Amino acid sequence: MNHTPSGKPRARAIGIPFDGVPGALNAITDVAGVEVGYCTMISGEGPLVVGQGPVRTGVTAIFPRGKAGAAMPVFAGGHSLNGNGEMTGFVWIEESGLLGGPITITNTHSCGIARDATLRWLVERGGVDLSAAWALPVAAETYDGKLNDINGFHVGEAQVFEALDSARPGPMEEGSVGGGTGMICYEFKGGSGTASRRAEAAGKSFTLGVFVQANFGAREQLLIAGVPVGRHLPKPGSGGDQGSIIGIVATDAPLLPHQLKRLARRCGLGIGRSGAIASHTSGDIFMAFSTANAASAAAVGAVSRVDFVPDADLTPLFEAVIQATDEAILNALAANQTMTGINGVTVEALPHAAVGEILKQHGRLPG
Repeated sequence: MNHTPSGKPRARAIGIPFDGVPGALNAITDVAGVEVGYCTMISGEGPLVVGQGPVRTGVTAIFPRGKAGAAMPVFAGGHSLNGNGEMTGFVWIEESGLLGGPITITNTHSCGIARDATLRWLVERGGVDLSAAWALPVAAETYDGKLNDINGFHVGEAQVFEALDSARPGPMEEGSVGGGTGMICYEFKGGSGTASRRAEAAGKSFTLGVFVQANFGAREQLLIAGVPVGRHLPKPGSGGDQGSIIGIVATDAPLLPHQLKRLARRCGLGIGRSGAIASHTSGDIFMAFSTANAASAAAVGAVSRVDFVPDADLTPLFEAVIQATDEAILNALAANQTMTGINGVTVEALPHAAVGEILKQHGRLPG
């Protein structure tokens, strides 16, 4: 739980304390049925040659009910904290409360191909019959143009298919993988991160997981365990607030669409714990879905019934979202390495030892 499958240390491995009880994997895949896949694209070095590289990008795919359940919708709700970004399919989810198919996340200029390729994958490999129907896949983005040849359009249908085909349950890689490959967070190397929590609500125990693609924040804003760590770390020669973050919340708690929208809103409080201010240039967009009520979400032609947690009992789930979002962001920072991209631009990884010393000085770790 404290390291990724490849051995990269997560936030807990470097001593960062967190509230709440995580699931077995401390990942969005703790929610039964959820599968995540990546396509990571890293090639070339030196000066930018548009269309050739260097390339530092990728695609992430998240299946709420796994690849085998790609045709089965889930109840969902979304929230835009600051809308300088894109998440396709958002309007229909607002209208219907249903999310169909996988979610993909990539770079800003590849959001369209991610959406379109997902449609083709659903038809060719997902068992979805669109001969007399339609689909509006969810594809989201954050900007990686400081490290990546973003106008070279290196993400194509094959790369989206790779992310979708590779989706699986179990432990997950984090950091510079998938759509998070070229991202920057608090002026350190950012990217993909995840965490989970167990929560008691309405007399039952539920699992909730969060996945983030973190690409936001100025260094002086960075808070870790309530400590203004960013102010005590050397300032880089360039940077500033990067913008943006995509947050995906999954839970097995039976929730209605309006309740899931309320969960999605709490991602904003989670990123606030790490210091974010949702700047003008930031696309802070969140989606939450529930894997419960499968038959009801797919029902057509007859009156259906659903289970749901009463609104008055949602507070533990709100807290779980906030805790897991904060930890997912710090996992994206911790499980990372320094990266050099286009034109020799270098983004340093979060310095683990320095962070530990600052937390000790502020009484958040044993001396």
